[in-house]
Amino acid sequence: MPRFLHGLRAFGGLALMLASPAVLAQSTPTAAAPALRGERCSVQGLMDQLREGLRSRSKAYRDYLNAVLREAAVSLPSGELHAAFDRETDPAMVEQLASALVARSEREAEKDAIQAVARRALEDRDPAVRAATVRAMRRTGALEKTGDMYERLMRDGSPEVRMEAATNLIEDNQYVYSGYHGPATDMAVNAAVASADPKVTAKLLESLDTRRLGPEAGQKLLGMLGHESADVRRAAALAMGGVPAAQMGPAREALVGMYRGERDAGVRKALVQGIAELGFADAVPELRKLRSVDPGMAPEIDAWIRVLESGVQEWDLLLREKQRLQQVR
Repeated sequence: MPRFLHGLRAFGGLALMLASPAVLAQSTPTAAAPALRGERCSVQGLMDQLREGLRSRSKAYRDYLNAVLREAAVSLPSGELHAAFDRETDPAMVEQLASALVARSEREAEKDAIQAVARRALEDRDPAVRAATVRAMRRTGALEKTGDMYERLMRDGSPEVRMEAATNLIEDNQYVYSGYHGPATDMAVNAAVASADPKVTAKLLESLDTRRLGPEAGQKLLGMLGHESADVRRAAALAMGGVPAAQMGPAREALVGMYRGERDAGVRKALVQGIAELGFADAVPELRKLRSVDPGMAPEIDAWIRVLESGVQEWDLLLREKQRLQQVR
């Protein structure tokens, strides 16, 4: 029997139990329908399959086993699943078991299950286990259920854990909320402010969609423009370009004022982009004034002026046209 079929046994014959009576009758036309018996889903059985499957070279098979565990999570015995998660030390297995607990919480089979995952992400002694546990919460509703966990994770002693936490915040905002959930955006900014790792902070801010940024978080983002790291200042300038209409005036004023005193070329380039995004065609007069501040930036500003004067009103299209102009120069 092919190896992947063994995993089906973890469902305890669920496929047979879900088959319709009509199908069963057609398959046994001359015999009485057999008595169907459910079989208890086994945490240990699934773990054995997972442990073996994670050694497989087949990504499809590994993904299949992960899907089996997540789908079975709702019906697995809660106590056994928590006990298995608590005693497991292999990061790969911890990630799978944490995913199962998150699935239970997401499907409201056990609303507080995700709290056990959050505790281990914060408290486990092994940074590899903490990182794996953080990954298990990616693209879920963990942002809304774990309090200040991400702010604390951004101060973790492990660079790997900090980066995994930042990636969660980025991907949750992008794929779960599509940039339209203000509290999730604010949480990402709060985490960036709490971070003492400039690399992680910059990655988080430069990837963040700020169209639903709240006023308080907006003030914190403005404060990041004064960060000692040029990478963070650059990322903050890019993030400021997408703030809501109510925050555009102060943001634009801050970026223009900062441009005149900024010495880093990469930050200045980001400031020009942020000003352009905040004003579109209305930013052209201001950009013309800034052109003389740094002659080396004149070609960059001229390219933005040309693009903004095209009349295009879609930011992604403007960016694409700007890139095209740079390529043909």
